[in-house]
Amino acid sequence: MSVNKVILLGYVGSDPEIRYPEKDKPVAFMSLATNERYANSTAEVTEWHSLVMGGKNAEFAEKYIRKGSRLYVEGKLRTREYDDRMKSAAAKQKLSSSDSNFSVARTNLPLSLFYNKY
Repeated sequence: MSVNKVILLGYVGSDPEIRYPEKDKPVAFMSLATNERYANSTAEVTEWHSLVMGGKNAEFAEKYIRKGSRLYVEGKLRTREYDDRMKSAAAKQKLSSSDSNFSVARTNLPLSLFYNKY
């Protein structure tokens, strides 16, 4: 048995980009920044993550998620392999949350107040 589950808590890097590959089936694309500080150091490392949301989650993202929003996301990690411009093999990882949980926190209210499940 194996598990593919990712949990991220960070800040949205840009407003969601909404596309409709099929009529009435939105897909939202956005980036999420997470920060990590090392013990006994002031150095901070920022990781950028690509998020893909479909269905009701995409509709919610379109209405409520904006650049700078604090976002909690649970989803599955997906890897896409492709050839880049130089014809070299490359891979890109995205967090897919089409059927997962996420929540948006605004201001300094507790994150648990904004938990939504679709």
